[in-house]
Amino acid sequence: MLDGFFDVDNILAKLDSKGDFLQRLNETVDWEEFRPLLHEVRNKIRKNNSGRRPFDEVMMFKILVLQSLFNLSDETTERMILDRLTFRRYLGLTLSSRVPDATTIWLFRDALGQLGLVKKLFDMFDLQLAGKGFEARRGSIIDATMVEVPRQKISKDEKQEIEEKGEVEDWSEETSRQKDTDAKWTKKNDTPYFGYKNHVNVDVEHKFIRKYAVTDASVHDSRLLDVLLDYSNSNSEVYADSAYRSRKNLDMLEILGFRERIHRKAHRNRPLSEREKQGNATKSKTRARVEHVFGVQLKLAGSLLMRCIGILRAEAVIGLRNIAYNMSRLVTLCRLRPSTV
Repeated sequence: MLDGFFDVDNILAKLDSKGDFLQRLNETVDWEEFRPLLHEVRNKIRKNNSGRRPFDEVMMFKILVLQSLFNLSDETTERMILDRLTFRRYLGLTLSSRVPDATTIWLFRDALGQLGLVKKLFDMFDLQLAGKGFEARRGSIIDATMVEVPRQKISKDEKQEIEEKGEVEDWSEETSRQKDTDAKWTKKNDTPYFGYKNHVNVDVEHKFIRKYAVTDASVHDSRLLDVLLDYSNSNSEVYADSAYRSRKNLDMLEILGFRERIHRKAHRNRPLSEREKQGNATKSKTRARVEHVFGVQLKLAGSLLMRCIGILRAEAVIGLRNIAYNMSRLVTLCRLRPSTV
């Protein structure tokens, strides 16, 4: 049992000596820059000035980043904030502070999604990265990863009705809320997936996510190439796997002034030449850097499975994961370049 503030300080000091990631995150990210944008959420949630004072909007955003870093449910997030001193310190809470419950956390994230603010927060943090000397450099790597959701039990007839009408008329309101009609099936390397895709543009030098887009899993990777192009990168080279190689994409890149570094693919009657194989191998050395991004996201979260329903909420959750990854990456790079903090 803790007897007083000195006990808390001693425990935190001991934790710091072993390295507290969340404390480094607090020291690295300028959280106050997000406040004006986040204030829109408070205005949406708070209809009038009666009742309890709302939780600080920056603290609520920090909670969502915390969730994304450790893949926590709303209920687990509430419990862990109550339980962990490091979580409380990261959020600026004392032992006697009121802690947001799971419903409050859900409502805040949902409001962010409905207002379309997650992408704006992502772009705002990208400006912060540039201000710390981490501009996009040495070209772009474009790729996509699956983000699965719990698989739905929907009959063939119901699927057809959804495609035609956007809903199943026989479903009750409660059933409709529990069915994700936006998520789709696809196959990759003969493995079936159900859910969404996180399409990203990662800069070669720093491995930050610079652009992203969220679609259902059935959308082909190549369709998002134009959306993901980063005109701010210091190098015009665009790396991608053979799925992005089409005459349309190659012509578009040339017209827009980008240099394609897209893998060549073999065809039934035209295998790759030795020179083309060597070219692919050379490109792979750079393109493989994007796998580090997806690998870190998987390591941080423990699983890329996402428990939310609908494309709007998927966009919010995936966008927050991308922000959390970039923040985590910034902490890592600032440890190597402490003068940038």
